[in-house]
Amino acid sequence: MPRHYYALDLRDDAAAIAEYERLHRPENVWPQITASIRASGVEEMEIFRTGNRLVMAVQVADNYDASARHGIDDPMTQAWEALMDRYQQRLPWAEAGQKWVPMTRIFSLTSME
Repeated sequence: MPRHYYALDLRDDAAAIAEYERLHRPENVWPQITASIRASGVEEMEIFRTGNRLVMAVQVADNYDASARHGIDDPMTQAWEALMDRYQQRLPWAEAGQKWVPMTRIFSLTSME
């Protein structure tokens, strides 16, 4: 199963970061959002934070289309994204309209074998 990694920053504000983390606790993420993510072919998704930098790891089905904007026309997805925008800031090198920027793997221990 392919795995993709993405980066995004949060506003550098302790209260905003705490609220963003609170909204991502299992009891607070809207069920329609997790259902939409799963329906798109995502099998696992994790978000990690250090300071205000986020890294998202996404494990997907073999037929997953990373370029597709799954759920983008769904009103619940739009509402969730608008809510998250309150806390997020784009990376300086993000393209216009891009939130999560794909990361490029530069090293793999298993490829050294």
